[in-house]
Amino acid sequence: MRRLANALRLGWGKRVLPGRLRRALPPGGRAILAALAGAGHEAVLVGGAVRDLLLGLTPQDWDVATSAGPDQIRALFPGGRLVGAARETGTVLIPRGGTTYEVTPYRAGSLAGDLARRDFTIDAMALTPAGRLIDPMGGRRDLAAGVLRACGRPEDRLEEDPLRMLRAVRLAAQFDLTLDPALSRAIAAQAPRLQAVAPERIGAEFGRLLVTDRPAWGMQRLRELGLLAQFAPELLEMVGVEQNRYHAFPVWEHSLMALALVPPVLHLRLAALLHDVAKPRCLSVDEAGDRHFYRHEVVGAEMADALLRRLRFDNATRARAVHLVRRHMDLHLDGPATDAALRRMVRRIGVEHLDDLVQLRRADRLASGKREGDLGPDTMAILDGIRRVLAEDAALKVTDLAVDGHDVMAAFGRGPGRYVGQVLEALLEEVLEQPERNRREVLLQRLQEMAAGGWKGCG
Repeated sequence: MRRLANALRLGWGKRVLPGRLRRALPPGGRAILAALAGAGHEAVLVGGAVRDLLLGLTPQDWDVATSAGPDQIRALFPGGRLVGAARETGTVLIPRGGTTYEVTPYRAGSLAGDLARRDFTIDAMALTPAGRLIDPMGGRRDLAAGVLRACGRPEDRLEEDPLRMLRAVRLAAQFDLTLDPALSRAIAAQAPRLQAVAPERIGAEFGRLLVTDRPAWGMQRLRELGLLAQFAPELLEMVGVEQNRYHAFPVWEHSLMALALVPPVLHLRLAALLHDVAKPRCLSVDEAGDRHFYRHEVVGAEMADALLRRLRFDNATRARAVHLVRRHMDLHLDGPATDAALRRMVRRIGVEHLDDLVQLRRADRLASGKREGDLGPDTMAILDGIRRVLAEDAALKVTDLAVDGHDVMAAFGRGPGRYVGQVLEALLEEVLEQPERNRREVLLQRLQEMAAGGWKGCG
């Protein structure tokens, strides 16, 4: 049904392209096209912007192809910055009104040659400033048919840039397309070439795939085409690993279901994909034949951290994803749900991670195939308790204490050192148990007692 809707929308889209272009193209883009045309050069919009306009989407990037050379472009736009190894074919980046436009000379000397050398037909369309569609490779037809097809021989396009193999899967997942069989065969044959691509480029494309509407489909294609083995072989360890009586599905299938069930936020999608990545390495079977995965959350966090570092994910995304993997079992208490135990739980998890952890826990439970409801009664009771203790505004971290490091140093008569943090942590443990002690005069007195008694935690 979605493809039929796309076909109908594309049929209408060609007629309304001029209006869509007028509404979507910022003034800076219109000025660039007008300046190039005024200087006697051809200039058209190309690539993803044309595809998005056809689909009724708002373009995120604006690329211009032109008959002008880099020097001619820079003469018209002195503030432009030339990028690319070859001076005669380099792209000029032109900032205008908060948007950066990529203006590139025609490849192969003409617009037809340029479009024929692009990666996929859906990105090989051009749009004139008046809104006329130029589509020699049949990109609009392939969009309507729901097929991702390479321009020309797939082998040639993939050899030019092996990252296109990963990009093909991402585009297919993003726009609900199937891979053309010839393209699939070429990807499978050339998959090892992906190892030559810079890890940060792989990580960026992989991240884009994970936040599409079909991340699980995309992960299956990466596995089947041999791409996953090239940059994340540890994920393949999950394939075929059976779980225990609490799970209906093996680790790989369970992880993909969880991936699809969390919102399309990158650190959440990464955490869902990787939350059980260490189960194969932590598998043990007891005398009764029951399977266990002790400490898989600890080992999994280490594996997730190593993978995300290797793929050059930014520090904030990596830290949040790894923390969720490490804590994905933490919405559980072995003993009574006392207020002190709940405060310690919140301290471990971090208030800022609670909502994400609930989303992950919900997806994990639903993907087990054995549980009813998205959160069990025990978890719901814990969350109710957490809401209660948070409403009390009790100290949950060192910075919430009524004293600080300066007070510690004054009480102990010493300068800065590791002991300061250790003392504050010890005070926090006491306050977690008895929140009413978080008063300045009480904690200052406690500091004096700790200093006078030769507190053993000092390092």
